[in-house]
Amino acid sequence: MMIRPDTLAAIKAGDVDLAFRRWDRPRVVVGTRLRTRVGLLEVTSVDKVAPSRISAEEARRAGAKSVVELRRMLEAKADRPVWRVGLRHAGADPREQLRASVPQGNEVAAIRERLDRLDRASAVGPWTRATLAIIDRLPTVRAPELAAELGRDTPSFKRDVRKLKELGLTESLDIGYRLSPRGAAVVDAEAGAPRLDRPTAPDGTPLPRIGAPATRALRAEGIWTLEQVRDRSEEELAALHGVGPIALRFLREALAERGWAFAPTPTPGST
Repeated sequence: MMIRPDTLAAIKAGDVDLAFRRWDRPRVVVGTRLRTRVGLLEVTSVDKVAPSRISAEEARRAGAKSVVELRRMLEAKADRPVWRVGLRHAGADPREQLRASVPQGNEVAAIRERLDRLDRASAVGPWTRATLAIIDRLPTVRAPELAAELGRDTPSFKRDVRKLKELGLTESLDIGYRLSPRGAAVVDAEAGAPRLDRPTAPDGTPLPRIGAPATRALRAEGIWTLEQVRDRSEEELAALHGVGPIALRFLREALAERGWAFAPTPTPGST
């Protein structure tokens, strides 16, 4: 179930709790939990409705400006019924905590056996170690470039990386990937020693997922952490090509969660 980034932010904030979709049949059921960039979303209801019966209040709860706008959005695929889906933010993605947990002893052995099973089941042959190695060597590099270096097509490469992500070994970024602390521990255990030259994330609080264009724009300015973001005014960041309203909203909310805010806008003539 695809949901726009601005709508995800509104669901997390509690401003949106409905979605309307044209489906042949429901693609989610009550209790389904969706993993998104803002954490887990839980499906609270699924009902078939007639577009003419959608109220203005329901349109507002779905993030539309009006019921007319919502009905216009539903004009596509008019041969399919409309489903009203209730949604709520259900907390952080549990994989975040898994990524941060560093395995020891028997747990490392269990993870390595799991990687071996993935290799044995793969039609392309062993891939897990090579994928971990290239992500370790080239963090924040785009998936098509990593796949090309391994001689693989991008879609299957990304599917396999998601399997490593499920094990808590990698983390998806707006641009590319990086090993999690859990993944680095497994790679080091297999190598027999820690990698001393591994690139490390800058000290500070990582940026939220804000989209590739905004991420590139901030990196070009040397901004990698929320601590660096709060040293800039919102107007200054908005002037950067690629940093739009949705990215600013995610940054503003991430700052607010920590009791921070953007720097004040400099007044003309101030030093």
